[in-house]
Amino acid sequence: MSRRLFIAGNWKMHKGPRDADALAVELKRALVDHPSVDLAVAPPAISIPAVVARLQHTGIAVAGQDLHDQVSGAFTGAISGEMLAQAGATHVLVGHSERRALFGDTDQIVAAKLQAAFRAGLLPILCVGETLSERDAGQAEAVVARQLSTALSSLSIDQVLTLTIAYEPVWAIGTGRTASPAQAQEMHASIRGWLASRYPREVPATVRIQYGGSVKGSNAAGLLSQPDIDGALVGGAALTADSFQAIVAAAAQVGASSGH
Repeated sequence: MSRRLFIAGNWKMHKGPRDADALAVELKRALVDHPSVDLAVAPPAISIPAVVARLQHTGIAVAGQDLHDQVSGAFTGAISGEMLAQAGATHVLVGHSERRALFGDTDQIVAAKLQAAFRAGLLPILCVGETLSERDAGQAEAVVARQLSTALSSLSIDQVLTLTIAYEPVWAIGTGRTASPAQAQEMHASIRGWLASRYPREVPATVRIQYGGSVKGSNAAGLLSQPDIDGALVGGAALTADSFQAIVAAAAQVGASSGH
């Protein structure tokens, strides 16, 4: 089964409403010629309305970067999936490595947030990945399998089918280091194999698995040409239209040549 490549840009804590609107204007212009690739951007929550308004009718989806697992309540500073949906987001990142490492999101918290995303009608991008110490200890596949098992344990097959999984080798995020295409493909194949061992064949055939870890225009084609890599979750290179467009162009070229 052919899976359309999906490129998502995570702006992290960059771009307030004014700067986000300016970047959205540039993206709208730069990405008009890439209808064969699915696209999304994840601005800071405060900037979502401005970006949604600017990117209307472009086919570029807007995602939240995180969500609380409750609909509402006395959770100062938190944002629910329902609030993201009201602001115009259609997707949300869940379990990003920075949320796990810096904000204490455990596997159980990630599972609850994943349920909350579905409750709010958002399409989740579930992030999984190992640290350098876990990889060096030979635990990379076991760590990712544990994260997947906890997160997906209470989901229906229909919900799993709508997931995007983003594999983030934590040691390659913001470090300039990138997993080689062969290393990335090995883990992506392991994730797809994990899905195949637990779900009907339509699940591993359908679910898209992005790679996230210092993706840029110069290495995107090598990564995206791997058979089990279905896109990229982009960090720093998503903060300018030119660098993001270079990745999208590489994805469009790979998709055209491989049938991805």
